[in-house]
Amino acid sequence: MATTTKIRPRALVRASGGPRYAVALAVDALGTGLLRPFLLLYGVMVLQLSAPVTGIAMTAGVVAGLACMPAAGRWLDRGARSTVVAASMLVRVAGVALLLAAPAGHVWLFATAALFLGIGNQAWPAAHAALVATLAHGRERDAALAAGRALRNAGLGAGALLATACLAGGATALQALAAVTGLAYLAAAALAWSVRLRTHPAAAPVTGGTGGPAPRMRALLAANVIYVFCLNVPEIALPVILVTQLHASPVWPAAVFVANTVLVVTLQVPVTVLMSRFSRRAVLALAGVVLTASYLGFLAATSLGPGWAAPAVTAISVVCTIGEIIYAGSATALVTALAPAHLLGRALARFQLSTGFGLAVSPAVITALASHGSAALWGGLSAATLLSASAVAAEKDQGRRRARAGS
Repeated sequence: MATTTKIRPRALVRASGGPRYAVALAVDALGTGLLRPFLLLYGVMVLQLSAPVTGIAMTAGVVAGLACMPAAGRWLDRGARSTVVAASMLVRVAGVALLLAAPAGHVWLFATAALFLGIGNQAWPAAHAALVATLAHGRERDAALAAGRALRNAGLGAGALLATACLAGGATALQALAAVTGLAYLAAAALAWSVRLRTHPAAAPVTGGTGGPAPRMRALLAANVIYVFCLNVPEIALPVILVTQLHASPVWPAAVFVANTVLVVTLQVPVTVLMSRFSRRAVLALAGVVLTASYLGFLAATSLGPGWAAPAVTAISVVCTIGEIIYAGSATALVTALAPAHLLGRALARFQLSTGFGLAVSPAVITALASHGSAALWGGLSAATLLSASAVAAEKDQGRRRARAGS
């Protein structure tokens, strides 16, 4: 049983990369929140593309962006840290520049911009996790990763709120938001690069093991594809159920989204620290059980009569968010604990590939299941998530001595 970590704000900031890096994360997240939720609107309102064409271009950009992950993993394993983080931000500057330069009706420039944005969005999580894993060890590293996620969600939420307030300005406002986003990415890249952190591959600190082979993590990676569906439940599944099937007011899905953001920002670090008394693998399996319980709760709530279903679904969304918080606080931490230091980048890249794939396919899967009713959606997600939790719990770690440090 692992030792429980205490929350020490100053130590947490240092373990997360220091004050400059924390500012870089906040600025980057704020810029992302300004544009990413409204990228579809940019294609439709500014470039005058059809919604289906815009959606296809965005999806293609996200999927194609996954192709950069093997190269990013090898770059990290050569010792790069802050440089890869800065590069993931700079490539998004190029994406924003292409958005601003694209003339109306030019779908290929928009698709290329979506590709650059996708590359940056896919490469950043692995680069950030590798940087934190270089500075912090053991359970302090887990808390630092959780703090980064809380800070990022706060920035995303603030950016999205600010952008929503500006949308009344129409196409001109969207172009201005894109320009501000590009400047934010540029500033964040400069701050991240100024940290100048790298490590020699042969001298990389070992926090969970020795220079052994790369962990296969087959069950973990497969399960992660299903686990990551929980990230799209508040944004896709619940709005579909609440508005189109329960005919509830759009206020309810908005309340779910706000509650999700507030809970992640406020509880991600405390919950991760609380769970540090248990093994990471056990906590990740527990996350699957909590998510499964929430999905079954959604199924029961949708069967309630008019006037009760929407409040019940909103209340159960809190349980789903708790499951998401437990998952997010243990999954990446487990990968960093299992991977030998000289192969950390490639292990994180493989994990991000599974995450990116799950995020890419989950909207289509969720909407397809929802079209067959609540039982198909929540029953299917419950069965898949419970099976994934069982696979995570049953998988044996390579190198028990390496995993004993907290996996």
